[in-house]
Amino acid sequence: MADPRGFLKVTERVTQPKRPVPVRLMDYKEVVERQKAGTLKEQAGRCMDCGVPFCHSGCPLGNLIPEFNDLTYKGRMDDAAARLLSTNNFPELTGKLCPAPCESSCVLGINQPAVTIKQVEAELAEHLMDAGDFVPQPPARHTEHRVAIVGSGPAGLAAAQQLTRAGHTVAVYERDEAIGGLLRFGIPDFKLEKQVIDRRLAQMEAEGTIFRTGIEIGKDISWKQLRRDYDAVIVATGATVPRELPVPGNQLDGVHHAMEFLTENNRVVAGQHEVPRINAAGKHVVVLGGGDTGSDCIGTALRQGAASVTTLAIGKQPGTERREDQPWPMMPVLFEVQSSHEEGGERTYLASTVNFINGEGIEQNKVIGVTVAKTEFVAGKRLPKLGTERVIKADLVLLALGFTGPEVSGLDEQVSIEFDNRGNVARDGYYMTNTESVFVAGDAGRGQSLIVWAIAEGRACAASVDKFLMGSTTLPAPVAPTDRAISII
Repeated sequence: MADPRGFLKVTERVTQPKRPVPVRLMDYKEVVERQKAGTLKEQAGRCMDCGVPFCHSGCPLGNLIPEFNDLTYKGRMDDAAARLLSTNNFPELTGKLCPAPCESSCVLGINQPAVTIKQVEAELAEHLMDAGDFVPQPPARHTEHRVAIVGSGPAGLAAAQQLTRAGHTVAVYERDEAIGGLLRFGIPDFKLEKQVIDRRLAQMEAEGTIFRTGIEIGKDISWKQLRRDYDAVIVATGATVPRELPVPGNQLDGVHHAMEFLTENNRVVAGQHEVPRINAAGKHVVVLGGGDTGSDCIGTALRQGAASVTTLAIGKQPGTERREDQPWPMMPVLFEVQSSHEEGGERTYLASTVNFINGEGIEQNKVIGVTVAKTEFVAGKRLPKLGTERVIKADLVLLALGFTGPEVSGLDEQVSIEFDNRGNVARDGYYMTNTESVFVAGDAGRGQSLIVWAIAEGRACAASVDKFLMGSTTLPAPVAPTDRAISII
């Protein structure tokens, strides 16, 4: 363990510093800054000798949290990073993007602020990059088996790295022009600068993983052909079908799904386009949805120069403390102020969207406002309360309402894959679909979830594929596909 009395001597939870708001709104560089070594040591030293580390139950990857906290406190950063890499392929991603369910189940969190597990993880990832990026770990021997992975998000990349290191020939197919999925095109650079992904991809290529971009499976290559060419196929396409809002005016110009807006801007930041097709500059922006994606829209719109940004959430504002029905060590739903919320905009709760208002004259077929009403709960349903309607000016509306499941993309017709009653690809207890040799991992199989679950499922699915091909496996399988995820919209 770390300092036996650390949690008694250091009771304050100190998180990573952030760049000043006026400065960070001028660019798309990451908001957070590095934490000083002394502060990091103090915070890692708060990890207590709790007997049963419930943080393990909160982490789908099974990260050895007390161990890397102890080693960080002692200044043994190389050893701490090695402990972290033993269970997590991409700590540079979880350290920046994971909402840290481990901290919700931290034993110290019962009566003190939880240990800053996530930022210790982030600093260990930075330490690895400072030491010279990531050292490739090519397999000692190669098998004769070939595996295709469709989708290059965290689930697909985790499975690819595990199977490549096990000696299989792995090809990752991505329909976009670059590898990374929503890591690259959905998450803004102010949360994840893309050279972080590129460094990891360079390591994976050196290990032998093959990346094939600009190929859409189901169209450019059929699923049936892919199955013929490879000994196993993993579907890791994510849950990318956006949730619709069936109200009048939802087809007007200026009403867009959040990912249309975010992916377009990410390509501009990457230098692929000069100006975003969907531009918030000088506009009154309304964001529907109060989750992570909505927050990303706020930060992006403000950086583009929006005149105003208003976020509408249909539900009640979460509390600042745990509810009785979400006791420790569960991950509670709490009111959260993300970096984008600090930068500006207005947040409104209990706001039900009634319709989008059509303009007149030259504004015909363009959204000029949103009619909202106070939400009332009737028989467990959230409905707009009559007589409470009001209009919010809007030139641009972004729907950040989450996702309903994966795109079918020929899976049903070409290889007869079955889907469950939630619209996800159905699978058994070993990640295999009803079609032999075709597996599924990540959001495509479990629905919209967290990046840490995607990595955990990619690792576990890789173990199942390895066993299917070889008869046995030594790859770790941190989670079963029956484990339920925490959905973050």
